[in-house]
Amino acid sequence: MKFLHSAPRFMFFTGKGGVGKTSIASAAAVQLADAGKQVLLVSTDPASNVGQVFGLTIGNRIVAVPSVPNLSALEIDPPAAAQAYRDRIVGPVRGVLPDAVVKGIEEQLSGACTTEIAAFDEFTALLADDAATQGFDHVIFDTAPTGHTIRLLSLPGAWSGFLEAGQGDASCLGPLAGLDKQRTQYQAAVAALQDGARTRLVLVARGQGATLREAARTHEELTAIGLTRQYLVVNGLLPEGEAAHDPLAAAVLRREQAALANLPPALRDLPIDHIALKAFNLVGLDALRALLQPDAHHAGSTADAPHTALPDAPTLATLVDDIAAPGHGLVMLMGKGGVGKTTLAAAVAVELAARGLPVHLTTSDPAAHLAETLAGELPNLTVSRIDPHAATEAYRAHVMATKGAALDDAGRALLAEDLRSPCTEEIAVFQAFSRAIREAGRKFVVMDTAPTGHTLLLLDATGAYHRDVARQMAAGSHFTTPMMQLQDPARTKVLIVTLAETTPVLEAAHLQDDLRRAGIEPWAWVVNNCLAAAPVASPLLRRRAESELREIDAIRTHHAPRWAVVPLLADEPVGVARLRELAGSMASATAELDVHQPLAR
Repeated sequence: MKFLHSAPRFMFFTGKGGVGKTSIASAAAVQLADAGKQVLLVSTDPASNVGQVFGLTIGNRIVAVPSVPNLSALEIDPPAAAQAYRDRIVGPVRGVLPDAVVKGIEEQLSGACTTEIAAFDEFTALLADDAATQGFDHVIFDTAPTGHTIRLLSLPGAWSGFLEAGQGDASCLGPLAGLDKQRTQYQAAVAALQDGARTRLVLVARGQGATLREAARTHEELTAIGLTRQYLVVNGLLPEGEAAHDPLAAAVLRREQAALANLPPALRDLPIDHIALKAFNLVGLDALRALLQPDAHHAGSTADAPHTALPDAPTLATLVDDIAAPGHGLVMLMGKGGVGKTTLAAAVAVELAARGLPVHLTTSDPAAHLAETLAGELPNLTVSRIDPHAATEAYRAHVMATKGAALDDAGRALLAEDLRSPCTEEIAVFQAFSRAIREAGRKFVVMDTAPTGHTLLLLDATGAYHRDVARQMAAGSHFTTPMMQLQDPARTKVLIVTLAETTPVLEAAHLQDDLRRAGIEPWAWVVNNCLAAAPVASPLLRRRAESELREIDAIRTHHAPRWAVVPLLADEPVGVARLRELAGSMASATAELDVHQPLAR
């Protein structure tokens, strides 16, 4: 693999959610460790599943991977990092300052901005060659999905510039309290990121136009901030031989070949590796070692894979009927990156609008592309995106026009400096999110959310706002907060989207647990791109379909109050007509299912 030749000390694996970053980063770490190098594998994803891949608990500390000599791992846990950060700032003043003052500092440190800063603080320490990483030849980062990775990698420069300008006196006083001491560390992190001899970025994509366009955008944005040493890995490509007698496999192969033939110009000069789709789930050491081998087969031959079918599975149409009944409400699609939340959110919104219901389709995912998925317009349907940059600029302009109007020139200059803090984005995005929630009282608001971990951080800000309002209201007062609406099953339906694979199902179950702890009860699960519900003849796809039945059974019997299955389709569900087919009547998409016999169980 080209991306592993002469591997530098720092390697980042990034890309759109669901393209296989964790698997490839983990496989690369194992290969380097097997070659005798001391390797640290780090996840910066708030919804990390590195521990699941290796079958062990890792957490927010460096631990040795017992099955792989020379390999250690670390999952940067944002909540744990935030608590340690708070303790570091509040500890020295506890018992020294009045309790009311200490409590005020703790409240300032309770939001998602503190969580981001704390996780970022740990990330830059790893790049700055601190004592914890001095013994490692390679530090490999498995990053969060693209939009948040770009923000993470741009933050060292943002915070360095912010501190060098002497800014940050008001709104983020609490979270920023510990940053000035880290100035040297952030400058070292910037130097490491921009040094091609020390740092390599591996853009991971699938053989799909959307993920390749996302990789091209990422390439350009990271190049703009000085991260120029980049490689491209196209993962999960269907082997040509699998398409011989399988119309669905042939359609998938044609789509992949067309996407590669039309590779975005920005990517064409990068070193490129192709990794074939495997018949096995990428969990466990044997699977990781086989992933980067060109002709590896694992967990048995695919030649004798049985025909598989999933009889009588509920479809997305059955869920849409129930969603439509009240005439309005908030519908949130949540889950791991790459499971198809954007497509399914668009399908639900299009079907509701086609029934004459007013619908606002929006996304809080920085890497979402609703316009590309819709590829058209429909009466009753409006589309928007909670763009962090645009929301932040609008918030700054509003504050300057209101609070700033009564200030003198010096006061306005101070306020403008304060609003240039990266923390301002947290407030702006939360306000945009809250506005979308309020609309659901009179129409349908269908929200395509960011991948799991970042959605939970947004919900954390929502919860912090709710607690702050509750503290300030007099006893017996009536009030409603966005969190209260999310917790009301009559007003909000959360659909958890997953794939019928081990890691996505485990992550979906963890997401459900997190939501329940926040008082939000998920309404349904949707299994997307399901091979077990599609007409497949390819031995490799049949083997994968067979493995899906176990995961679907676990969803049906242990996890989901209600569930639905969306099969893998020959044609990508892009455009209003195909989206309506997806969420309205699946008859045409599943007409060939009767060629299969149910799998004996």
